[in-house]
Amino acid sequence: MSIVNIVSRIVFPVLVLLGSAVSANAGTSVAVKVPAVAAPTELEKWCRRLVVRLPGITNPMCKRSELVPTGVNSLQGFPLLARQIPAVKSEGHTHPPLRVLLMGGIHGDELTSASIVFRWLELMPTPAAQHFEWSVVPVVNPDGLLAPRARRMNANGVDLNRNFPTPGWKHDAPHYWAVRTKSDPRRFPGHAPLSEPESRWVHDEMLRFRPDVIISVHAPFGVLDFDGPAEPPRRFGRLLLNRVGVYPGSLGNYSGVHKNVPVITIELPNAQKMPSEAEVKRIWLDMLGWIRDNVEPHTETARVHSVSMPNSAPLKK
Repeated sequence: MSIVNIVSRIVFPVLVLLGSAVSANAGTSVAVKVPAVAAPTELEKWCRRLVVRLPGITNPMCKRSELVPTGVNSLQGFPLLARQIPAVKSEGHTHPPLRVLLMGGIHGDELTSASIVFRWLELMPTPAAQHFEWSVVPVVNPDGLLAPRARRMNANGVDLNRNFPTPGWKHDAPHYWAVRTKSDPRRFPGHAPLSEPESRWVHDEMLRFRPDVIISVHAPFGVLDFDGPAEPPRRFGRLLLNRVGVYPGSLGNYSGVHKNVPVITIELPNAQKMPSEAEVKRIWLDMLGWIRDNVEPHTETARVHSVSMPNSAPLKK
């Protein structure tokens, strides 16, 4: 028997059956249901990229953050994601709520500084936190975080924490970089203040949101730093106050010293490994208690703690 005959004997009955089925349904509209697969939301897509770099953060945790794009993208097109959280009104609170700007990941290789902000977003129902109004951005420098090897600087090689427009920046920032850091590329301040979209967003958010206090999270030196008015905190969790100095172009210098808006710099002890769950919560609760007891609305702030440039910069933040 030829191959053609064999194929014909197999295929022809099948065609007859198919033809019968079509004839039976002639004139009838048959709806074929395909299982619907929901397209991933934009946040899901962004989270998938972020969580591979963030210790202790899962996709569900990232998606629960409810972050939305600010309208500003990094140099490589990743959106700066933020969340605005209003205060919960309660009886007995007649004054406007204090406004807190909380940021992590301004240095892309300080992974835990972004992770802990995601963890704190899950603690926002804490009663003390609900008295405040929040602007939260966990990753200020997504390009540094998502580089093939996470790095401190943004895609232009600029240290964003040296790019703020402190008085005398044009002389002081390049001079400090060249002389004090020996032109360390990890601390390059840029060619002009606010030259980078990420630092410009922080600057513009300060103007828009008018924070009463700024919390900026870093790693890995395991201390607290403070710039500006108000009584400095002595400790958050196991982190003790240890001022690391004021630098040209730094956020602490720009906001705390120049703008009179206090800045707490939280230096976690490890850039790769998260603190314990208990320590994450203790730092959070201590921070909330300090804000409640020591921060005044910015319009009422009257004095600035005197600061001076350090003779040495062992921590080089």
